Amino acid sequence: MKKNVLIIGGGGVAQVVAHKCAQHNDVLGNIHLASRTVEKCQQIIDSVREKGSLKVAGELQAHALDALDVEATKALIDKTQSQIVINVGSSFINMSVLQACIETGVAYLDTAIHEEQDKICETPPWYANYEWKRKAACEENGVTAILGIGFDPGVVNAYAALAVSEYFDSVDSIDIIDINAGSHGRYFATNFDPEINFREFTGRVWSWQDSQWQQNQMFEVKRTDDLPVVGMQTSYMTGHDELHSMSQNLNVPNIRFWMGFGEHYINVFTVLKNLGLLSEQPVTTAEGLEVVPLKVVKAVLPDPSSLAPDYAGKTCIGDVVKGKKNGEDKEVFIYNVADHAEAYAEVGSQGISYTAGVPAVAAALLIASGEWDVKKMVNVEELPPKPFINLLNEMGLPTRIKDADGDRSLSF
Repeated sequence: MKKNVLIIGGGGVAQVVAHKCAQHNDVLGNIHLASRTVEKCQQIIDSVREKGSLKVAGELQAHALDALDVEATKALIDKTQSQIVINVGSSFINMSVLQACIETGVAYLDTAIHEEQDKICETPPWYANYEWKRKAACEENGVTAILGIGFDPGVVNAYAALAVSEYFDSVDSIDIIDINAGSHGRYFATNFDPEINFREFTGRVWSWQDSQWQQNQMFEVKRTDDLPVVGMQTSYMTGHDELHSMSQNLNVPNIRFWMGFGEHYINVFTVLKNLGLLSEQPVTTAEGLEVVPLKVVKAVLPDPSSLAPDYAGKTCIGDVVKGKKNGEDKEVFIYNVADHAEAYAEVGSQGISYTAGVPAVAAALLIASGEWDVKKMVNVEELPPKPFINLLNEMGLPTRIKDADGDRSLSF
């Protein structure tokens, strides 16, 4: 039986998800897109049709939805007879969409941790503040909820689970490295929602070290690595979603996240932050208008989806895992390289959106097949990684592994 899909969101990641669902609509059935701005959803549908992405004849429909309205979301799930909801809207809507899925008994997928608009960098682990509070409700209702199923979080969690279970007797450290070596040609822009992007970096940097949470400041700690394809790259220790589940689900004392930033990005970011323009707290102008500085900055920056046509270069994202095997020190790098131009040619989005969207559709296919239809709430590292990695290999995100034996493709 086909599993109809409801995609919530109208940005670049939603576009990737729609194209990839269309390419597998023999399994995923009718495809529905919903966001506040129905025109954005219709543009995505037009793109899917223009590129001929539908594998078989099927339904594609756009809907207007305020996803913070649980009853409206439930009504749309019922109307569209969707069995899987892929939430790639703002992370501010996660809990509302999740609740709608619990009450309608359908599967839920998202690509990032829930956030509240007036809070940044809450006490870790972040999942415990929101999603994990609904674990019991998911299991009681037999609802499969897979959290953080983008690339990071998502694929990197699967890489970590694979390394821990297959390549090591004990693991001392997992360092997730995210490098975007591409260029969009704009003076300054973010690769996904500016509001979410900046919120990751304006607060404290949390990492898992010596089996406890450690705080640092943004851009305080950096490393340089010689990486496949993209070469020598500097990255900075950053707080990130996957640390908050992997620290609890994997018996690894050190788990850190590193993201690459150019000097220009750091300079502009620092100026904006020091001026108070990245604050999520409202201020009042001389004219008596109440505005949120971060939302104003978002409004004047380029829409991330508009960057796709001019984006060139590649990404390299993966896990450096160190530990012991048979009493000997061992290190592996499990990774993917994606190409911005290739992503645009296929689905009309840039590589960052591509790496976030494809894994969500792979997970939907694994739910449809039953392999990941676990009828409870899980993070990706709690699921079997091999079928997921094999699917990603087929869907445009091939995995490679680099270790003492060389650099090679990884499949099972």
